[in-house]
Amino acid sequence: MHPALHACKLPGDQVQCLLCPHACILAPGRSGLCGVRRNDGGELTSLNYGKAVAVHVDPIEKKPLYHLYPGSRSLSVAAAGCNFHCRFCQNHEISQIKGGSGTVPGRPVTPRQLVDQALADDCRTISCTYTEPTVFYEYALEICRLAREQGIDTVWVTNGYISEAPLRELAPFLTAANVDLKGWNDEFYRSVIGGTLQPVLDTLRLMKELGIWVEVTTLIIPGQVDGEDELGEIARFICKELGAETPWHISRFYPQYRFTEVSPTPLAVLQRARQIGLTAGLRYVYTGNVPGEIGENSYCHRCGALLIGRYGFQIVANNLQAGSCPACGTGMDGLFIKEEM
Repeated sequence: MHPALHACKLPGDQVQCLLCPHACILAPGRSGLCGVRRNDGGELTSLNYGKAVAVHVDPIEKKPLYHLYPGSRSLSVAAAGCNFHCRFCQNHEISQIKGGSGTVPGRPVTPRQLVDQALADDCRTISCTYTEPTVFYEYALEICRLAREQGIDTVWVTNGYISEAPLRELAPFLTAANVDLKGWNDEFYRSVIGGTLQPVLDTLRLMKELGIWVEVTTLIIPGQVDGEDELGEIARFICKELGAETPWHISRFYPQYRFTEVSPTPLAVLQRARQIGLTAGLRYVYTGNVPGEIGENSYCHRCGALLIGRYGFQIVANNLQAGSCPACGTGMDGLFIKEEM
């Protein structure tokens, strides 16, 4: 157990967790909705600090982040738990933790050990990913602090369900984030996700304001998140509130967890969604989970020339010249390795 940040004490040894918008009020011995933050004798503790359930070197494209050091390696780290309960979660074995036992899975790995491993494995970034970094906040914050001290950039792959104060505390140590904007319907968020939409929108706006490089992902689920009106609203929000330079990843759904009765997303629906994003004014709209589809590639938003060709998580062509289009000289938005600039 490790002392948890962002909490307040209440009468009767109760505590309120202020880390995310759930704002759980916990009696002694009770855990929050995430299953990994518990009231121990009137003190909020983190049960997953220093307990890694996954440590793996990935291409940065797997996050997905297509405009952050393309072709580089990222040390991916996860601790157990999540503050959402998505019925289609592909990592439910490590994200959906039932509180009450006082124990969570994971092997001991210190933040310093992770930074040392990233340096040894020539990783340009460390990514807090796979589960939800918000609920291993204290662990992730220390990882990010130490990484930045060593010149390693940092990434969160997140659902965006975090309160303002912890996000502001984290921001000086966070380079980039891929945020899941799971839909545009609050009822969908409540019934299928286990949260609400507005705090996610607030997080996206604040990340942009704080100078964090943001890319957005939406999983296109047939019959749930695939309507033209809804996708248009998402695209217009990204373009207007976050900027036309913000990449939007629209990913193909495959049956998972408690959504096994839903069919995979038809390719035509993904292609239509991509066109909706481009029509809304977004410069970069990507189709995911469909290796070989042209929507994986980066094109110049001015002249249409191929900038980066991809197949799955692999880069098969990088035509950037000093971070710009080789045909017309227009810069590609994002963060790039110095050699590419």
